[in-house]
Amino acid sequence: MKTYPKLVIQIILMTILLSACGGAPVSMAESGRAREKNPNVSQANLQTLVDGNNAFALDLYQPLRAQNGNLILSPFSISLALAMTYAGARGETEAQMANVLRFGPQEQLHSAFNALDLALEEIPIVLDKEQEPMQLNIANSVWAEQTFTFRTDFLDTLSVNYGAGIHLLDFITQPEPSRRQINNWVSDETNDKIRDLLPEDSIKPTTKMVLVNAIYFKADWFSPFDANDTRDGVFKLLDGSEVIVPMMGHQLYVPYFVGNGFAAAELPYAGGSAVMTLLVPDEGRFEEIESRLDESLFEEMLSNLEPADVTLRMPKFEYESSFSLSDTLAGMGMPLPFVEGFADFSGMTYQQDLFIGNVLHKAFVAVDEEGTEAAAATAVIMEGATAMMPENVLVIDRPFIYFIRDVESGQILFIGRVLNPQ
Repeated sequence: MKTYPKLVIQIILMTILLSACGGAPVSMAESGRAREKNPNVSQANLQTLVDGNNAFALDLYQPLRAQNGNLILSPFSISLALAMTYAGARGETEAQMANVLRFGPQEQLHSAFNALDLALEEIPIVLDKEQEPMQLNIANSVWAEQTFTFRTDFLDTLSVNYGAGIHLLDFITQPEPSRRQINNWVSDETNDKIRDLLPEDSIKPTTKMVLVNAIYFKADWFSPFDANDTRDGVFKLLDGSEVIVPMMGHQLYVPYFVGNGFAAAELPYAGGSAVMTLLVPDEGRFEEIESRLDESLFEEMLSNLEPADVTLRMPKFEYESSFSLSDTLAGMGMPLPFVEGFADFSGMTYQQDLFIGNVLHKAFVAVDEEGTEAAAATAVIMEGATAMMPENVLVIDRPFIYFIRDVESGQILFIGRVLNPQ
């Protein structure tokens, strides 16, 4: 309780300063500690985090693949938003989240996320003056009901490790304007690619906090496709029908592997700091390979990639996906965080029992001859109680799975599938 007066003073000072500048009164609950820009994290702890994040990415893909159509998500965005939430979890709630999200102990996890986040955003060296530098922007924010009070140690964790202060809004009497303000922040941070992350009525008078992550990625191919070689081609759907789509063509020397029931290739982006890894099941074996996609298959694919001459044809595509992940995460083994009266987020506040009302995720991807643009955002809403080809020719004329990964850390940034690129 002794920390409350200090927090109240911080809020009042912020409101006075912003009002004096001529703007509308806007309050923030902030820690007195700045973000740690040089976290002391061992390589072993960083690798443990990446391995855990990637394992969760593959775990999450399995239940989500049951939905119809194309799929794109950023498991890293989901992990980051839930990591901020995890900072306030205690007891069995904390244990369930750690098990499903593959999180380690609190005292190691948050500094490791900070180190990984900072490493991912380092600007790479661009090898070709004609190409734009890769963009990878990661931003975190927390939005809370203005009458709610937070523990100082929770604010410190958010500020030091995630660079996030808490924006104080009026959820009780102004839920819709609050929702729009959060959505505008997400849109700004994702170059206007993720709009309306929070749908109408997702913010209610009972909402106490929304923890948000936004990620934006844009990169040119290391070796761009020639637009003159793009021509219409046949893409075979899972039901046996066919569609005509623009197919890009390229002759490449890239990592390549033909496994049992699939082919794989890895396309580098300019600067060499990120890649798109393509997993292309043989015709008639998509369901089998997709259902087998786990850590073992993923490692088998990566460890066997070897440089080879590849004639590649693949479709251009652009689409978005959106999810409500509450039922999915609960079904994966963490139901307690979503149960009113039983969830334990006492590490956030002394004031009131909290539980996760919803986890919303939205992602966008566009792939063309020049490169890839992808964006995603995740919001955790806290409520209060009340085919192998001959001669290494890979023609991707069938559904496929892809990953966008950071090379240095191995972190999966995006994972998706294309069932119909039209």
